[in-house]
Amino acid sequence: YHNPKVVAGCIARWEDKVLMCRRAIEPRQGLWTVPAGFMENGETTYEGAMRETLEEANARVAVDDLYVTVNLPHINQVYMLFRGRLLDLDFSPGAESLEVDLMGEQDIPWDRLAFPTVSEALKLYFADSARGSYPVHMLDIVRQGGVPPSYLVRTIS
Repeated sequence: YHNPKVVAGCIARWEDKVLMCRRAIEPRQGLWTVPAGFMENGETTYEGAMRETLEEANARVAVDDLYVTVNLPHINQVYMLFRGRLLDLDFSPGAESLEVDLMGEQDIPWDRLAFPTVSEALKLYFADSARGSYPVHMLDIVRQGGVPPSYLVRTIS
């Protein structure tokens, strides 16, 4: 069997800001993202999101709810990003990060984000934050034959 890989990550917040990491590794070295990475065998998606946040930002986080699932059939991946709360402000770059920082919506380097999954999830997050409501979203990013990707956003109530 050839099955898709699952990426687990966290939109970790402190007040009105989210934790961002600048990548020290390929792909997309030097660009910004939220803490996320491939799940390991024997862990849950929650555990994967917490582990990735710890590994990439040395940050402890309480994972809340599943926030967005992003299907990427053209590269055989599924992203599962959770909302989470930083437990304290003791964070620093991990081995896979050049730097980490808390950023508000106006501080996000939108033109220097590593992945469209993260860009789209953060757009949804800040829009939902302004409304004070965080429904679960499902997003399909589909690429066909070199044309720009098409996006389909579904909100699950």
